[in-house]
This record gives sequence, structure tokens and C-alpha cells, in this order.
Amino acid sequence: MDVIIYTDGSARGNPNGPGGYGAVVCYTDKNGILHERQYSQGYIKTTNNRMELMAAIAGLEALIKPCNVTLYSDSQYLVKAFNEGWLNSWIKKGWKGSNNKPVKNRDLWERLLEAVKPHNVTFVWVKGHAGHEYNERCDMLATSAADSDNRIIDEGLDSNE
Repeated sequence: MDVIIYTDGSARGNPNGPGGYGAVVCYTDKNGILHERQYSQGYIKTTNNRMELMAAIAGLEALIKPCNVTLYSDSQYLVKAFNEGWLNSWIKKGWKGSNNKPVKNRDLWERLLEAVKPHNVTFVWVKGHAGHEYNERCDMLATSAADSDNRIIDEGLDSNE
């Protein structure tokens, strides 16, 4: 099955502002019906990079069967880590970066690597949410989660089901 995941993360008042993420997972079933699931989580004291990673993780962990996935993110950090071999380099060096300092967010990178494993994933950078209504929706999900006083736990919203 082919799946498209749109993601965004938001951390207010970087660094370590209250953060939230948004992910929208879209797929068409065997009957040609479009399905869509939204995930968001908010009110976490964290940085924007962690929110971007959480958005990708939430979208990928929602998939039950192996899929062909195109994941759209406005995070160059996330997309380049996969597309330009940064992750492989970090792992080979014992999770050290180019300056030989420990890689930040190792816990989430490892979780993301596990989430990617069963799938064929292509990471695509979307500059500043340009180009698609779902990127705008993810931006709104992430921002509202970050601004919320409530913790929203991976709440899946199904349409057309």
C-alpha cells in the first residue's frame, strides 16, 4: 500500500518551550476510498527538533502493515539525516556527530529508525509548509498542541471509515 505522511513540529519560545507536533497519514484502500488519520501531542517542554522527530515517529508508528511511504517534513535536519547519510555516519561513530560530540535526540533517532524499518520510506523536504493543504493542517495541529494547556495523546481521527 502507498501512504503519504505530512508532519510538523512546533516548540514555542525555543529552546525548551512548550512543544507539540502534528502528523497526518493519508492512504487509499483497495476500494479506492481515501482515509486520513491525524495525530498530535502537546504541552511538552522540549525543542523544535524533537517535535519534528516525534511527528515523523507518530505517523510511521500508526502504520500496521509494511507500506511504501512518502514522508513530507519542513525539517531539513530530519530529511538530510536520512537522505544524506548522516544517521549511518553517527551510528558508525558510536552516535557521535562531526565534532565528535554525542548526537542530540539519540533516543528519538533510535525510535525513528525502528519505525522506519518495516517500510520503504522516502523523505521529502517541504520548505516552510509550501505546496499542500496537509502541510498547513500539520502546522495548525502542531501549533495548537504547543499552545494547549492540555496533553493530547496520539489521538487518531478517522474520516471515511
